[in-house]
Amino acid sequence: MNPTLFHEQIFPIRHKLFRFALRITGNSHEAEDVVQEVLEKVWKSSPEHVETVQNWEAWCMTLTRNRSLDKTRSNALRRTAPLEGVQDRSVESATPAQRAEQRDLVHQVKRLMQELPEKQRLVMHLRDIEELSYEEIADTLGISLDQVKINLHRARKAVREHMLNHH
Repeated sequence: MNPTLFHEQIFPIRHKLFRFALRITGNSHEAEDVVQEVLEKVWKSSPEHVETVQNWEAWCMTLTRNRSLDKTRSNALRRTAPLEGVQDRSVESATPAQRAEQRDLVHQVKRLMQELPEKQRLVMHLRDIEELSYEEIADTLGISLDQVKINLHRARKAVREHMLNHH
């Protein structure tokens, strides 16, 4: 891996990799370890391998997922962390009351996401937080496009129903 490619393609996505690893491991130290291991693996990629990778971000997300799942399996840890470090997308012109209401809503959705089955939670995180395409999510999680759509639909429906029934 040449330094220019690494700094242009890999280094800028380290925060996204960390959030994804954190989502799976539920532990910021474990997530940091995962990202470090992924970055090291990418850095040590052979020139032959570097030529075969067409989408670095998708490949790094897949490595992050696999390494995170390995860590959680080895720790028998099957929960998800809060979405630390994710910026709430509130409108700048909103009043303080509107911003507070939006923060509460975002917090509630993040909490509800934690109660979803793992695959729904990960698909929703990758789509709604990381803003990956359906194809990128399918590649990252190693599932079909249909499974991505079904899991996202079920996750959003569960969150929406819970919000409607508890307001």
